[in-house]
Amino acid sequence: MSDLTDLTIAESLSKLKTKEISPVELTQAYIKKLDDNSKYNAYVTLNADEALKAAQESEKHYNNNTNRSLEGIPLGIKDLFCTKGIKTTACSHILDNFVPQYESTVTQKLLDCGALFLGKLNMDEFAMGGSNETSYFGPVVNPWSKNTPLVAGGSSGGSAAAVAAKMCAAATATDTGGSIREPSAFCGVTGIKPTYGRCSRYGIMAFASSLDQAGPICKDVTDCALMLNAMAGYDAKDSTSSKNEVPDFSSFIGQDVKGLKIGVPTEYRPDGLNSEVAAYWDKAAQILKDCGAEIVNISLPHTKYALPTYYVIAPAEASSNLARYDGVRYGLRVSGNGLDEQYINTRTSGFGAEVKRRILIGTYVLSAGYYDAYYLKAQKVRRLVKNDFDEAFKKCDVILTPTSPVEPFAIGDKKMLENPINMYLNDIFTVSVNLAGLPAMSLPIGLSQNGLPLGMQLIGRAFDEATIFKTAYQLERGANFVRM
Repeated sequence: MSDLTDLTIAESLSKLKTKEISPVELTQAYIKKLDDNSKYNAYVTLNADEALKAAQESEKHYNNNTNRSLEGIPLGIKDLFCTKGIKTTACSHILDNFVPQYESTVTQKLLDCGALFLGKLNMDEFAMGGSNETSYFGPVVNPWSKNTPLVAGGSSGGSAAAVAAKMCAAATATDTGGSIREPSAFCGVTGIKPTYGRCSRYGIMAFASSLDQAGPICKDVTDCALMLNAMAGYDAKDSTSSKNEVPDFSSFIGQDVKGLKIGVPTEYRPDGLNSEVAAYWDKAAQILKDCGAEIVNISLPHTKYALPTYYVIAPAEASSNLARYDGVRYGLRVSGNGLDEQYINTRTSGFGAEVKRRILIGTYVLSAGYYDAYYLKAQKVRRLVKNDFDEAFKKCDVILTPTSPVEPFAIGDKKMLENPINMYLNDIFTVSVNLAGLPAMSLPIGLSQNGLPLGMQLIGRAFDEATIFKTAYQLERGANFVRM
């Protein structure tokens, strides 16, 4: 039998149902991969013993024919999701040894579907970063690295690397400005950021509340549909979660795209766009055209303002959300002479450089005298970005763009470290989707000349993940990308 960790979720479920394999065997195979691939630094907390116990329970469900939709599937959980009884730190020193006493809604839904958790995955501190280099536990190493250690992308770098290196069957992730899609592209895996409100944010440590959204990173498009089926749905504990009906996303896998209109935005092809990225973009369009879809040119004129708008709104919300980490109630506490000094000492020691940078930016744009000049204007531009998409979707059904303008780069790249704006520019194709609250998926399209994965992005109308899934499946078949 081939390595069990090569199987997709769909393939694993099929073999589990016929008892060709058992949940314990499957879990043991993934635990072995955790040990073999520890060099990638994808996990920060392991839960192997508890996972094996859960696998034994799943075995009983299969024997009793009471198996659920994800019964016995071993998952990795981004360290931003609160998991009852399992350390959750957001990969920050300020949450050292924090163990939640409750479960996030998304992870509870996965548990209710029979999934089991192998451990918590590395990420940029509080999801702030584009390369998974801001983690208190050190950077994640991209499994596609050869001689030079490469970044896995951020913030969900641990999730993408763990899936690519077969250290879990799939992983949870979050996306505030591209943090599911960019690491998926860098690691040659598939991830979807659903419509804002499709998945509950309850129990997920907040970065930017109007932008954050949970989603899965998986081996392929079909697995993303199976995972999102389990993760999505209304939650009374989250006032921003949607009551929209959740369709069976897996039912759209295999549907044809004949007659579908694929929009290609002219603003996403600036002068100097990487020639390999541009060529694969053309290839992706041709694949869909060969499947019977129609390629149409569209315009998203406010694209050039999306990045600066995002970097006003996101830090502003982060400044507010991270005020709760003060050393009083939980996490790190560094004493001082009086309460104010304790706050200062705790936050100075507990937060990393990137988190401090964004808190300072956010506090500045929310301060008296600057709120109108920056924050309110950014919210107005956000509306213009959304209006662009509304107009574009009058002409097309789904939008095709590259996921990232670059291939994975080296850990410690001076160009990125010395000027943070260079890192922020890597999100140029992804942040506008979060500003507009739309769903978007990244899937691998091919390898660069350096043998590194490149990704394509499909953007859909709000709550129309269905069209993304059927389009992505056809693109996946045409690209015929070979996983690691």
